[in-house]
Amino acid sequence: MKLRRATDEDNSEIHKGNGFRVKAIRSKFPVDRTAKRAALLAEVEKVRDVIAAGSAEADKMRTLPSASVAALRETGIIALKTPMVLGGAEADPITQMDVIEAVSYLDSSAGWWLFVGAATMGVSGAFLPDAGAEQIYSEDHYPTFCGGGGFVPGLMVPVKGGYRLTGRWSYGSGIRHAEWIAVPSAIAGSSDPHDLRFCIFPASKAEIIDNWYVMGLQGTGSCDYAVKELFVPEEFTHRLPGFSEPRRGGQLYRLGFPAFIANENAAFAIGVARRALDEVVALAITKSRGFVKRVALADRAVFQRAIGEGNLRLRAARALMVEMYEKAWATVCAGDSLEPRTHAELRAAGSLIIDVAREVTADVFRYAAGSALRSDHVVQKCLRDLQAASTHWVISDTSYENLGQFMLGLPGADPMN
Repeated sequence: MKLRRATDEDNSEIHKGNGFRVKAIRSKFPVDRTAKRAALLAEVEKVRDVIAAGSAEADKMRTLPSASVAALRETGIIALKTPMVLGGAEADPITQMDVIEAVSYLDSSAGWWLFVGAATMGVSGAFLPDAGAEQIYSEDHYPTFCGGGGFVPGLMVPVKGGYRLTGRWSYGSGIRHAEWIAVPSAIAGSSDPHDLRFCIFPASKAEIIDNWYVMGLQGTGSCDYAVKELFVPEEFTHRLPGFSEPRRGGQLYRLGFPAFIANENAAFAIGVARRALDEVVALAITKSRGFVKRVALADRAVFQRAIGEGNLRLRAARALMVEMYEKAWATVCAGDSLEPRTHAELRAAGSLIIDVAREVTADVFRYAAGSALRSDHVVQKCLRDLQAASTHWVISDTSYENLGQFMLGLPGADPMN
């Protein structure tokens, strides 16, 4: 399978390596940052009705409906973090936040599927050897990925031409719609905890364990999956961002890890919490409480304060993340690497955002009262999904601890812990 040649001079570079040629695929998105953001958000607007309509169906099916997947794929939104030379958007971290937030507002499951798939697709596109990339990224369509596996490494045993991979992973978000799976794995005999590889293999090779029966993020289809002694060619493996040089793409792929993904959960949380707040504000116009004297919810001072404060808390948390990522982006665009402490700060900021988002949503859920008790109510869904999202390893409590260790100057402080 050959990659099509770009005709746009802005992204027509031919990349060479390892004796293979990866021909550039024309990106549908502009190079200019402002124009790219507008183009991506315009694509979200085109499919907003499809995404919103699929929300309830996703929860019932325990995976995204095909229409939602097709909408995000065919518009190119799924290529949010993929190198432009491979047809992606290669969007800066703040534009990524805008797009993930917009999709998550429409349907939290779709927003979650988007950022997991986009990150995995982007990392593989930037770091895979040419021989592997040629087989995945083509003019036919955007590939779909599942990856991460809760960041629990599988075991890679070196053999001629590659590795034999064995492992079982959890949190396979979107695995039923994936063509490719990327999982972290450790090489047998290595004593370095950072010496990990991502192994990419066809999703058809994995056993899917149908165990995604959960209280939140039901529509993401994040089942467990496993392989046993699966041969993975060397050209379908790569090291983590920050531990090797990208083979294609720009400064986005020099952010390192975990900065490459810390903005995603934050954007998801803001979009979901904003949806919950807007839904309860709309409900307040018609909802009243009381027995002897009924009072409209919108006329209650305590509710007025709750939504006012909630609005500002969400805006403040988001502004913090934007400020920190603008600084990080300027650093890598200047040709410098991010310090480990910066990675820890970005992770911790993501944890703060999801904590704020969950608290604001829980607060307004109280005021929605009986209306939101029904399992199909969007405010309840927002609360359940944020509770589930807060268990993600990137935004766990350990991120606060890591930052504190850097602040104290403790030896061994590591943003990946």
